[in-house]
Amino acid sequence: MAGIARAAARTVARRWRARRGDPVDGNGLTANLVTPNLVTPNLVTPNLVTGSLVTGRLPRRDLVRVAALTVVAAALYAFYSCVTLARFRAGAYDLVIFDQAIRSYARLQAPVSMLKGVHNGFGPGFCVLGDHWSPALALLAPLYWIHDGPATLLVAQAVLLALSIPLVWTYAFRASSAVTVSAGRRVAYPVAVAYALSWPITEAVAFDFHEVAFAPLLTAAMLERHQAGRRGAAVLAGLALLLVKEDMGLLLAGFGLFLLSRPRDRWLGALLVAVGLAATLVATRVLIPHFGGRAGYYWAYWTLGPDLRRAAVHAVTRPGDVVALLADPPLKLRTLVLTLAPVLFTAVLSPLGLALLPPLLERLLASTYPNWWTPRYHYTAFVVAIVFAAGIDGALRVAARFPERAGRLVRAWAVLVLATSVALVPFFSFGALFTPSFYAETARTRAAGRAVAAVPDGVLVEATGSLAPALSPRTRTLLWDRTPRGAPWVAADVGARTFPFGSLRAQVARVEALRARGYRVVFREAGYVVLTRP
Repeated sequence: MAGIARAAARTVARRWRARRGDPVDGNGLTANLVTPNLVTPNLVTPNLVTGSLVTGRLPRRDLVRVAALTVVAAALYAFYSCVTLARFRAGAYDLVIFDQAIRSYARLQAPVSMLKGVHNGFGPGFCVLGDHWSPALALLAPLYWIHDGPATLLVAQAVLLALSIPLVWTYAFRASSAVTVSAGRRVAYPVAVAYALSWPITEAVAFDFHEVAFAPLLTAAMLERHQAGRRGAAVLAGLALLLVKEDMGLLLAGFGLFLLSRPRDRWLGALLVAVGLAATLVATRVLIPHFGGRAGYYWAYWTLGPDLRRAAVHAVTRPGDVVALLADPPLKLRTLVLTLAPVLFTAVLSPLGLALLPPLLERLLASTYPNWWTPRYHYTAFVVAIVFAAGIDGALRVAARFPERAGRLVRAWAVLVLATSVALVPFFSFGALFTPSFYAETARTRAAGRAVAAVPDGVLVEATGSLAPALSPRTRTLLWDRTPRGAPWVAADVGARTFPFGSLRAQVARVEALRARGYRVVFREAGYVVLTRP
């Protein structure tokens, strides 16, 4: 019976794909795309186990289970972030920058971050749209009408990241169900859990808040809608990415490269490549300067040239330098390996892997801003949905070469993907969840709370990175750095090295210089020092 069901499924798939005009191989699989919906783009998937069709929506039990997984993931992400904030491990860079910007949006003002502007020399009225083109952040402003503070951003990010999980589940379920009778749920659930625990997602959670919160959701929506045959919705999701960050045009262009590999989608692919590249150029050269930034502020390709034109000429005329730069320093290769490892490297076997090229090259060809190629922080979360979708497609392509064992192979792959994500957890930030020190309230954390309380409401204060998030909702907060700002209040730290100081000795010297200028100490405990001047 199972063989009859498989044969019937393949026949239906072959006829449907032939009607769509997709190339079909001998096994009834599309040659250029992970298997689409078998019967009609409006269906989620045929229920190959029972032989009936699931029309319009998923079975209730799957909706409940996927919703539960999403809620648990959101709660876990929010819990980690809120404990980090409560224990004064969150930082001014970049949490307070976003906090100040969203607070301005909530007041129906331009998104100004005094902390960012003063520290980086743009001035106290600096609009963060001049730093990164991220107007999507304005969508979070209404949340500040409910609760005004950095915790709001952390919880919002947790929810946004978790909301991409159902889309990844649906993508995996539809693709694997179309290839083999029993794989659907037995692939989708392990893959969805692996995605939820994958290091790119957890590192984005661990690094406070960033605009990347929107990227996995919109990227997963773009991929899932295209897989379902809803190209219009996929394009809309892709265009929405252009509002997340100025370089998301490269991701959209990458998706266009993938579409170029599909004969019936080539015109759309060419259009998205052009739109994506143009959007990035317009955002960096027109929009960011218009809002007070500098077009070349984040130029990181000095090894290739001082600007885009000369860097492009260098890359074309001396391609060996480009190849060498991909492994200089070797940490870049490690990051690339770790990026593909969660799906056991099967993403490279899928045409969808083409979508990874522009955003990955953007990071790996850089010669400055080493955070871009470090397997920490939030940068890999921009592409994690593509990695998993391409990984699913690649695994199914391998399984299709062994039709008699396809189901077992793809299920084994899904289990190994889950095992890999779980095994990597202790080596990244979420490993701290299993250590008592993550939750512990220490003398330092208690002193931090008292230091924050020693600063009055409404004042201008220069605050060390760990205290700034707690002060931001009720003071005008600057970053305590190496340049005297003359603020009437200073909340310093001489107990642990803090950004942007190079050493603890420099921090101590900075406090002594303040005292020499007439500041008096009103609080000192466990390394925290609060000073004020008459």
